[in-house]
Amino acid sequence: MKTALFVDVQNIYYTCRQAYGRQFNYRKFWQKISAVGDITMANAYATHRGDDGQLKFQNALKHIGFTVKLKPYISRADGSSKGDWDVGITIDVLEAAEQVDRVILLSGDGDFDLLLEKIKRKHKVQADVFGVPALTADSLIDSASEFFPIEEELLL
Repeated sequence: MKTALFVDVQNIYYTCRQAYGRQFNYRKFWQKISAVGDITMANAYATHRGDDGQLKFQNALKHIGFTVKLKPYISRADGSSKGDWDVGITIDVLEAAEQVDRVILLSGDGDFDLLLEKIKRKHKVQADVFGVPALTADSLIDSASEFFPIEEELLL
């Protein structure tokens, strides 16, 4: 089964930290998915701050097999920040859905629910979601072909 992976890195980082106080195990996740399918594309979407810890993390993702896509981290005058990849992820998923049997999205963001509905209907792909159960939008869970909870086995 040809599979494409799309990781909303900020969402996975913050939801795993909030729910479990731990980090997501990308290597274990890769092993789990590659055991049941052929990973033909794997994108991890992150913000770029340029600090050493972040660069080491990005290099680790690349070593596992992910293509790391970066956007600059923008800090606003009011103290808020921006590093949103929703549109970029959506474009890449729409393009990949034509070429694969399964799309896997790692995110809890309900904004992606319409995207999953669209690719299932238009391209007849399996559209699965991995997310932290308590912090994943019900609409995203409902729109997924299958929802896989991020729990103990996928944490560091």
